[in-house]
Amino acid sequence: SQTADFIAKAEEICGPYVWGRYDLLVMPPSFPFGGMENPCLTFVTPTLLAGDKSLATVVAHEIAHSWTGNLVTNRNFEHFWLNEGFTVFVEGKIVGRLSGNASRDFHALHGLSELTDCIKTQLADTPELTKLVVDLSDCSPDDAFSTVPYMKGSTFLRYLEDLLGGPEKFEPFFRSYLNTFKFKSVLTNDFKKALYDWFREDPKNEEFLSRIDWDLWLFGTGMPPVIPNYDRSLLEACQKHAKLWAENDIETVKASSLLSEPLTSIQLIEFLAQLLEKKTIQGLTPEKVALLDQTYRIHATKNAEIRFRFVRLYIRAKMMDKMDEILAFANSNFRMKFVRPIYKELAGWPEAKPIAVENYNKVKDQMMTVCAYTVSKDLGLETGK
Repeated sequence: SQTADFIAKAEEICGPYVWGRYDLLVMPPSFPFGGMENPCLTFVTPTLLAGDKSLATVVAHEIAHSWTGNLVTNRNFEHFWLNEGFTVFVEGKIVGRLSGNASRDFHALHGLSELTDCIKTQLADTPELTKLVVDLSDCSPDDAFSTVPYMKGSTFLRYLEDLLGGPEKFEPFFRSYLNTFKFKSVLTNDFKKALYDWFREDPKNEEFLSRIDWDLWLFGTGMPPVIPNYDRSLLEACQKHAKLWAENDIETVKASSLLSEPLTSIQLIEFLAQLLEKKTIQGLTPEKVALLDQTYRIHATKNAEIRFRFVRLYIRAKMMDKMDEILAFANSNFRMKFVRPIYKELAGWPEAKPIAVENYNKVKDQMMTVCAYTVSKDLGLETGK
């Protein structure tokens, strides 16, 4: 098991683990989240069981919550990034310590792909919810829930770390912050003050601190205003595969030597994410989708992240004959990360929307309330009832 290694590396980054024991419980398929970070006991979705441990970083994420979220907690959901952004940041550091900095950076770049997808789909009509600190005066935290606090927040922390001297300078501050506020609830200004108090001890840091545009990072909409200088070596292969499939006809794809270059499970997820991001995919016919399936053996995988993106290609290609397969995946689990984009995209396909609504009405009682409520809004229904 990688769990013990994840905890050991998290302690190097964050300080001692204070909760005594750590257990994992795999929840039923109706569980709407990837994980839930209860002290001592993490709930995880069964969609993590890919058969090759390729999705185990979610466990690293939930372990990181033992410090960021459980030890130091955001005071309210307007400052949710103090929980999830910090946790993704630590998760990435754990990945880097175990698999190298190239893997850490690929992990971050994949997160940015997910953020791009979220902003274009889930939050397309609510740009105000792409802010890092959101105004929830007239909005439920359930409606505001997205990948923004996770990925935009962790990107901000990586920007700060790079700006202020790298891990060797930033990690001692990070441990001090966690120790100062342990067993307390905080707001963004608490973190900001702690950062300035720590780094102003060296006058040389004033120049770097003056560069931070807090208003733009915290209250600007859309993608992060600065993307760190990540190592893109593992991403480049994914981009090449996506470019091949998006810009060429089926015969050119078949003849490409690129198809003989293997991708890891995580790279395959990112390749499919990159492909879905393309504004146009040349000749996205059933034959081309079938070739993609055959080439990467998608039909044989148990990896839910891969299958999720592949069934969205069916929707993109408007393959009505694959509707049973699309709905079978949507009904196999009710993790909101998966079902919400699928229902939202089916709602935007006029011929498919009535089928999606009919399916939702059949299965909504199997969903947890938060999932049923948000999916009903994605489908344009009045309520989740």
